[in-house]
Amino acid sequence: MLTGDAVRWGAAVDRAYDCDAYTVDRSAPAAVVLPSTEQEVQAVVRWCVASRVPFTPRGAGTGLSGGAMPALGGVVISTKRLNRILEVDLPNQRLHAEAGVTNSALSKAVAHAGLHFAPDPSSQTVSTLGGNIAENSGGPHTLKYGVTAPHILTVRVVSPNGEMQEFGRRVVGGPGPAWERLVVGSEGLLGVVVSAWVHLTPVPKAVQTVLVALPTIRAASDAVASVIASGIVPAALEMMDRNILMALKVAFGLEFPADTAALLLLECDGEPKQVEEDFARMLAILKGFAPLELRVASDEAERKSLWTARKKGIGAMGRLAPTIVTHDGVIPPSTLPDMLEFVYAVAAREGIGVANLFHAGDGNLHPCFYFDDRDPKQVESVVRAGEEIMRKCLELGGSLTGEHGIGVEKVGLMHAMFGPEDMALQRRVKELFNPDTLCNPCKLIPDQKGCVEHMVRWRGVAT
Repeated sequence: MLTGDAVRWGAAVDRAYDCDAYTVDRSAPAAVVLPSTEQEVQAVVRWCVASRVPFTPRGAGTGLSGGAMPALGGVVISTKRLNRILEVDLPNQRLHAEAGVTNSALSKAVAHAGLHFAPDPSSQTVSTLGGNIAENSGGPHTLKYGVTAPHILTVRVVSPNGEMQEFGRRVVGGPGPAWERLVVGSEGLLGVVVSAWVHLTPVPKAVQTVLVALPTIRAASDAVASVIASGIVPAALEMMDRNILMALKVAFGLEFPADTAALLLLECDGEPKQVEEDFARMLAILKGFAPLELRVASDEAERKSLWTARKKGIGAMGRLAPTIVTHDGVIPPSTLPDMLEFVYAVAAREGIGVANLFHAGDGNLHPCFYFDDRDPKQVESVVRAGEEIMRKCLELGGSLTGEHGIGVEKVGLMHAMFGPEDMALQRRVKELFNPDTLCNPCKLIPDQKGCVEHMVRWRGVAT
């Protein structure tokens, strides 16, 4: 069993591990363990099962829906020390890594061979493979390359009863059911991910990037719709609104035209000839919307400079308020203008600040509420506003999440998205793997035993 600094508890540990990046809901663990091998993970899980103690898997804690919060207390199992790349198979474009390896480290390990791990959440320098598998995370290049699931070949997990199991096949499109897809996006309910074989993607031979300043949100939304309708599939199509730009100016001194209401960042990649043709067509479309400014990167250094606004946007918001809650809903891209007007109206009515930066190309909306979580009334307003916006996403034919997961943040809305038959099937799958609700309780599946009562205690409001 673990000893020394691999087992931690106390007030400082409680404060560090009582939430992830969704800070509205908190619940302290009894202890945190940091195993260094899959056998140590297995031993901890078996002890928890034998002792009837809840346990919660945790990677870097960058999740945005409370997925790594120890909702019923118990033991947090951190995978940060499972940080080895176990095998690199370049001829077959695959790699075997432990759950605690970061996204960017995966790509750096194979960059010399012209390969990379395509999923690129904005937190990729710290977010881990295990956490990305749990949440089926995406990122700015999801529009072309997809979320985490298509890039996972096998997943090795310690099941909720302490058994070691491996799902999937080490070749793309192999025979049999794709059981690994059941684990990807299951938010830790089906076990603790300890390692995975991932599929690697060739680094594109050519990349073209443009940053476009537009005078209105509607003009930016219409430009997005026109690019997508043209048949061009950009590698990335991101939007940032005026409040994000204000934060970027305060935090990093970034300047944009004074009348800019929205900024679009678009990128094409692939074979040089195709990129050249697609990028020229895209620029022609964008120029039709009378942009205030259009910056095209002439080299890799300028490309990285153009990405600064998108990569630093969330961090810059710390200059606006002490607390940020980033929501994650999906809507049909054609409804973007009306949806953003709705978001601004809800925030104004609740008296809280909101900024938007998101994956506009696939309708993955990220309203970022900024407020002070030391004020309970502001917290209640944020929770109310988030629920109203998520219900609007469903009303428009969208989803509660595109990449952040359900966690505890949106578990109470699952009944609004899924019918009784759907929810019954999801519960049966959860019961098959995790009948005792010891593994990551209170996440994703509503009405789990003890969760409603505990939620009332930690937030102080009825669910």
